[in-house]
Amino acid sequence: MDVLLQQVINGLVLGSMYALVALGYTMVYGIINLINFAHGEVLMVGALTSWSIIGLMQENLPGAPGWLILLIALLIACVVTAILNFTIEKVAYRPLRNSPRLAPLITAIGVSILLQTLAMIIWKPNYKPYPNLVPGDPILIGEAVITSTQILALGTTAIAMAVLMWVVHGTRLGRAMRATAENPRVAALMGVKPDLVISATFVIGAVLATVAGVMYAANYGTVQHTMGFLPGLKAFTAAVFGGIGNLGGAVLGGVLLGLIESIGAGYIGAVTGGVLGSNYSDIFAFIVLIVVLTLRPSGLLGERVADRA
Repeated sequence: MDVLLQQVINGLVLGSMYALVALGYTMVYGIINLINFAHGEVLMVGALTSWSIIGLMQENLPGAPGWLILLIALLIACVVTAILNFTIEKVAYRPLRNSPRLAPLITAIGVSILLQTLAMIIWKPNYKPYPNLVPGDPILIGEAVITSTQILALGTTAIAMAVLMWVVHGTRLGRAMRATAENPRVAALMGVKPDLVISATFVIGAVLATVAGVMYAANYGTVQHTMGFLPGLKAFTAAVFGGIGNLGGAVLGGVLLGLIESIGAGYIGAVTGGVLGSNYSDIFAFIVLIVVLTLRPSGLLGERVADRA
């Protein structure tokens, strides 16, 4: 039971980060039917930008509290990635919007490789330690342990998801996004500007990915130019698992995927004395993807995006 409880805590933290990134995937797919495979690299750019800002602030403001440094770094990183994702959509995806689906897919992969290469040039390829800015004694829950950073990650993720749900279901922009997802031509006749809505969707997705990237870096204590590849791939798996195009499905898929990965790795590690657990944790995400695509291609909650006219 102690192993189970600890892995459930780890899985919830990991799954919440997957869910944030999966929301970006599913929002973009729901509106323009595009899988943005560069989304994981947006997470990476956000994490590395926050690392740079934290370093500058610690050097120039040595007495500033850690939570304030982290908050300012997060906000600046969100602005940077929002501009980046807005530019990617406008330059790389918008000209190909009416092209065959393979063209924007290949472009997305190319943008992903380009961002990785640029990040390697700017930040160098070595692993960089991410400072712990949320000190505090670990909290014991039975024999399991949860750190202050993990609590912060769970709280921040919950707030970000709640704000997103309010934006989508309770604001004018959200109504415009849902109308554009149903039929962009009809939405345009009703006064909605599809280009503006799509750009806003990419910006929101970038902010969510940045929050996930900063929490991921704070939780694992390291950043590097390839750090967004696997989380991005697993978040895509989570979006498919829950039902791509469905916001609730993205959250459910992310949390379940994190739990499956952590519990599976924890029990394998317990059985093998810690030899195989972490090394084989990544296979669970892709086993889930294969099983879901085989048995239920539409995902757990199905797809709620209407067919285009």
